[in-house]
Amino acid sequence: MMTGSASGNPDVAGGPARHIPVLVRPVVEHLGVRAGGIYIDGTFGAGGYARAILAAADCKVLALDRDQSAVAQSAGLVEESGGRLTVAESRFSALDEAAASFGIAGADGVVLDLGVSSMQLDSQDRGFSFRLDGPLDMRMETGGPSAADVVAAASERTLADIIFLLGEERHSRAVARAIVKARTTTPIRTTRALADIVGRVVHGRPGDIHPATRTFQALRLFVNDELGELQAGLSAAERVLKPGGRLVVVSFHSLEDRIVKTFLTERGRRSAGSRHLPEVEAPPPSFRILTGRPLTADEAEIAANPRARSAKLRAAERTEAPASGASTDDLLPRLPALADAVSGRRR
Repeated sequence: MMTGSASGNPDVAGGPARHIPVLVRPVVEHLGVRAGGIYIDGTFGAGGYARAILAAADCKVLALDRDQSAVAQSAGLVEESGGRLTVAESRFSALDEAAASFGIAGADGVVLDLGVSSMQLDSQDRGFSFRLDGPLDMRMETGGPSAADVVAAASERTLADIIFLLGEERHSRAVARAIVKARTTTPIRTTRALADIVGRVVHGRPGDIHPATRTFQALRLFVNDELGELQAGLSAAERVLKPGGRLVVVSFHSLEDRIVKTFLTERGRRSAGSRHLPEVEAPPPSFRILTGRPLTADEAEIAANPRARSAKLRAAERTEAPASGASTDDLLPRLPALADAVSGRRR
């Protein structure tokens, strides 16, 4: 079990959070937070969900974040929690291993809030947003290749595939061609430089999203392997949840939501088998789906927090069945590894 007393004040989390968590009430409701429970917040960020979970019942929370700055800024909430909150630096793809390292054999709930946090978007030197000119970085961690490295070295075909598959950008080939042409004369090192290049080949109409939005999304997802993390994180949650434990995932674009929906659908149904093959006993479902359709924010929440507009919440409850060993590789788009892309290897 996690260290620290469970007798802390459950109202410690009632104070204002610096950033507004999306769909926080339905997240807590679908987690079924109860006294004595242990919950894992795999994407701590500014602590919005962890704070709300702690406020809902006299429970404990293990919060994880791959971003060192988020972990460093958690000290105040950890202190206020009276021993009920532990925050650790970890990718949520390894949340079951992180839980085991703190003596947690099984969790009563896991919540994942996908994508980039407001803190990251608002930090000029992190390079996640073209609204603020800064270094073209986009890394959630301090190590590894940056977005600038990908833009500088990836082949035109690889860039086009990344931008099309992860950004769903119809003009991906034109964007990739423009990037390769521009980098032959001047290195593309800033967010503004990249946004300007994309803006010259992608022309939006008034009221549309910024022309560079999809390209920036694609590079961020690729640099941080966010879809691979999600795939692995869902399986890790399946392994760590107790029977009756809840999984709640909040996603912000169709690629993420599609992976969550497919994973839960596959884990939530019995295989029908094939009439052309010998009959075998199908494995029982490891999840019971709680949300037939994804939950979305109402107009009041969207007005207060525009980021909630694209949020979708899906939830499921762990059954008594053992975790499935079935591969989930088919959930991911086929792209080269980050190391191969920055080496300039062609696909």
